[in-house]
Order: sequence, then C-alpha cells, then structure tokens
Amino acid sequence: MFYECLTEKRVKCTLCRFNCIIKEGSRGLCSVRENRAGTLYTLVYGIICAEHIDPIEKKPLFHVTPGSKSYSIATFGCNFHCRHCQNYSISQIGRNDQIRGVKRTSEQIIEQAVGNNCKSISYTYTEPTVFFEFAYDTARIARDAGLKNIFVTNGYISREALAVIAPFLDAANIDLKGFSDIFYRDTVGADLSELLDSIIEYRKHGIWLEITTLIIPGLNDSEEQLKGVAEFITANLGVDTPWHVTQFHPAYRITDRNPTKMSTLCKARDIGLAAGLRYVYLGNMPGEGGENTNCPECRSTLIKRHGFMIESNLISRGSCPDCNALIAGVGL
Repeated sequence: MFYECLTEKRVKCTLCRFNCIIKEGSRGLCSVRENRAGTLYTLVYGIICAEHIDPIEKKPLFHVTPGSKSYSIATFGCNFHCRHCQNYSISQIGRNDQIRGVKRTSEQIIEQAVGNNCKSISYTYTEPTVFFEFAYDTARIARDAGLKNIFVTNGYISREALAVIAPFLDAANIDLKGFSDIFYRDTVGADLSELLDSIIEYRKHGIWLEITTLIIPGLNDSEEQLKGVAEFITANLGVDTPWHVTQFHPAYRITDRNPTKMSTLCKARDIGLAAGLRYVYLGNMPGEGGENTNCPECRSTLIKRHGFMIESNLISRGSCPDCNALIAGVGL
C-alpha cells in the first residue's frame, strides 16, 4: 500500500513523511519496504519480533481503560534513527539485514488478545507505521472483536495512510521528542514541522492522544523546548491531553549523559501545568507520586499508581466522586 511507480523501475513510498525514492533492489529508510522490479513490498507482514501482554499504562496511556491489559506486538524496523533509541536491537536494522521473527496471522493475534483478557491491541516497541499493512488488517478484525487499537508511534505517518487506518484507531501515544529543528535533525533525523502537522492530523481524526517527551540532559531539556512542547499541546490538542515527561537512561549511541534528574522532570511538569495542561505525568520514576491522576477541579487523587500498576482507582463513570468533574479519556 501507498507507493507510486516512477521511471526506471523506481518507486516513491508515500507511507510516511520521508517519501523515500527507492531504486530497484533497494529499501527505504525503514529497511523493511523493498523495491522489487518496480513493485514495493513490505518485508514484515505478519512476521512478529516482539509479542507481550502489557499493562496499558506501559504504553504509556493513563487515560485509556486504566488497569487493563493490552496485547502488544511489533515487527522489525523503524523510519527514525534516534541516537537514544531504547529498542534499537529491533528497530535499527540494516538495509541488507535478513528479516527475522515468528509468523502470525491477524486472526491469531486477536485470538491471543481475547484469550488473555486484553481490552486492546497495541502496535508498539518499534514503529507501527512501517508495518502498516499488518497493523491495518489486524485493527479491522480487532474492532469487530470488540478490542481497541492503539498506536505507540513517532507520529511520522503520511496524511493518506493515517486517513485509512484512523477509523480503526482508538488511541495513540505519540513521541514529541523535543521542540527544536536542530534537535530533530541531529538526534532523530526527521523534520519537526512535519511531525507537528501529523500530530494535528491525528487530533482531527478524533483519535485519543497522549504525548510523551523523553527528556535528555543537555539536548532537549531547556525551558524553551519544554515550553514549546507544552504550549503546542495546549494550543493544538487541548488542555485535557496528557503529557508524559519521562526520565532518560543512557542507551544506544547516547551513553555520555546521566539519567534525567528528578528536578528537571518536576520543572517540566510545572511548565506543563503553567501552560494550562490538566494532566502532566512523570515517567520512569515509580513511587515519586508523579504517576497519579488527580482531579483537575478539586485535586483529589483519583488513580494512584506505582510504576505501571494501579493501586486504587476512584473514578466513577468517568467522573470525580468528590466534585463530579468529568475526567477526560476513553473507557474511564
């Protein structure tokens, strides 16, 4: 799906916003879409490299069926090449690498999800956009089975592809990794303006969004960048959109930085709240209180969390039991 034939058996892939021009016998930036004699093939359809039952809070999604389980799948490949990738062993593959994994049908994924009492399927760990065809086929069957569909994504999907799968997507957690053109170019290898446009497209389709920013010391932790993210969310997605500000740990090609300080995460939370956001969460810091959901009106603690586990949930029919304020989300 999503490519155009060009001259000399070249193709233009239109699945994501890189719009790769791929010559015969070559692959795109994602390394999992290959031009064979002028026809573009996906190399990862139904070839799963990761398959787990996760708390939905791990995605992280805090306002979608809290406390439920999500059947989580991935294939190899990613269209980003983040220098700090936490899952680089499965996302960052070479253009000539052999694709490995376990063969699964969409029906088998649904059967496992239902059999394990999961309420959703998450397309995650790597980038779901690059295994679009399998995600799309699975999402349609999942919807018929009463399961929700979730993308955990870098957000760089094309408008055309998003429009096709949007009717079957219930929620997405999108990484907004920083708010600097230089940071996105040098650390991620992508265009910030394209990502922002895509995030707005997700919102236009009515998909529930939560935004995550992994805060890397010295790279995207400036007050200017943090304010940029917070104000973008407020202005374009709405004050009820949760923002997860998350602790960085050295990984892949960025090992010269220390983990993010708690004080930096708290500064980010304060910036988010000052921008008008109602729900700002601290990630990768279990037990510090930054994972709890508080009522935006009376500030009562409604959901108490420790890590990915819920200790108590007082939300009643989507509302605060103390002041009846509505709590935004899906399946609360």
